Amino acid sequence: MIAPELRTRIRRLFFAEHWRIGTIAGELGVHHDTVRRAIEAERFLRPGVVHRPSMLDAYKAFVGETLEQHPRLRATRLFEMARDRGYRGSVVQLRRYIATVRPAPRSEAYLRLQTLPGEQAQVDWGHFGTIRVGHAKRALSCFVMVLSWSRAIFARFALDQTLESFQRGHIEAFAALGGVPRTILYDNLKSVVLERAGDHIRFNEAMLFFAGHYHFAPKPCAPYRGNEKGKVERTIQYLRDGFFAARRFSSVQDLNAQLAAWIERTAHARKVPGDPEGRLVRDALLEERPRLLALPEHPYDCHATRWVTSGKQPYVRFDRNDYSIPHHLVGKPLVLVATEDEIRITNGSHVFATHRRSWDEKQVIEDPAHIEELAREKRRAHDLRGRDRLRAACPSADPFLEALAVRGEHLGGQVARLLKLLDRYDAVQLEAGLKDALARGAIGAASVAHVLDQRARARRHAPKLDVVLPDDPRVRNLRVTPHALDSYDALAKPKKETP
Repeated sequence: MIAPELRTRIRRLFFAEHWRIGTIAGELGVHHDTVRRAIEAERFLRPGVVHRPSMLDAYKAFVGETLEQHPRLRATRLFEMARDRGYRGSVVQLRRYIATVRPAPRSEAYLRLQTLPGEQAQVDWGHFGTIRVGHAKRALSCFVMVLSWSRAIFARFALDQTLESFQRGHIEAFAALGGVPRTILYDNLKSVVLERAGDHIRFNEAMLFFAGHYHFAPKPCAPYRGNEKGKVERTIQYLRDGFFAARRFSSVQDLNAQLAAWIERTAHARKVPGDPEGRLVRDALLEERPRLLALPEHPYDCHATRWVTSGKQPYVRFDRNDYSIPHHLVGKPLVLVATEDEIRITNGSHVFATHRRSWDEKQVIEDPAHIEELAREKRRAHDLRGRDRLRAACPSADPFLEALAVRGEHLGGQVARLLKLLDRYDAVQLEAGLKDALARGAIGAASVAHVLDQRARARRHAPKLDVVLPDDPRVRNLRVTPHALDSYDALAKPKKETP
């Protein structure tokens, strides 16, 4: 199509100024065919003028029929189709011809959509960039619901667009607006529509249960018909320009608190668009509330539920973070229930763990009780392994432990002290100390420690110092087996020179 201004200018230069077609094309920077179409050159061609045949002539009918069926088909695709049918001309020649015969797009007229109070709301997500939470980079989205009659708004920011966040936005919107609209219009979101073929729609089953709980009818708008939900799209743009631009906030909770105050103070204080009576949105909302459906007695449970299983360590992973569980649940199937603020781990009937939810990433969220319980279990197992370790290192450990049992001593504490002596000294010295204590009849770890200390003083050895460890039971209860260092001593010896 030639713009009206360009067409007028070409015709003035040709008919009034008598410029040649080539001169006009060069002056205006357009093709010669554009000038010919503007002046309608075919109307005054001289009789007897013979036009050269073109390779495109045989394909013009095919091009015209194809464009009638597919008006927006690209010239490059038509060129491939014509070439497959034997066309040997250039794509430039074909593109020029297509420009002259392509059907002009028809303008579509839209009806002004009027709704009754309480009849309809429109819902959509708005994208507002990203936000940094700790080390994580999260997408910032805004759930928006608009009542079509009063233009009352509910909006809340979220860090995801999951089905659970979508339903949570509805629940909070119904409570804030004072009821449920009879119909809610959506774009073809996956949270609502799983498949669509024309008017045949397969709804998300979870969303149908949700709509049944609140007694509203979900209605997806027609594909590529953004005008059907123009109210919510304009509202998202209104939020973007009127609220979010240049806004400072410390967290999503702070942002939502500012948004709620802004809606009450600014958005609901404006006039209802197109209302001949000039009502304010807040006043129109008061009129609309009695027409909304009543809220059910109990809100819908829209928590995220996932089946989870831990690995060898007592942690389950959810949304990039690890949460601790009691150690006896390792490897067992569990159910994780997540809200925006809390994580619960259960088997369906009993809650084993409750944690605050982290929106950061690569974090380990622990319950100290889980770690202490695991440490106690490790200590009990270590006590049993400790006796075996003493027996393997020192032949006199067996009669010494038997004598302790006869005296009614607490074996766990005694074994722990003897193991410390084994770590501080070596097995040979501890064996000597055990023999000496048995010979004296001084049965106890304190007696063995006294004997070893006396022997070290006699040899004028520096006293052994205890290693100070942090309070974390995972470090304090860690056992490291010492290894012989003879190979390192050998490295310090001077090498013999070869003759």
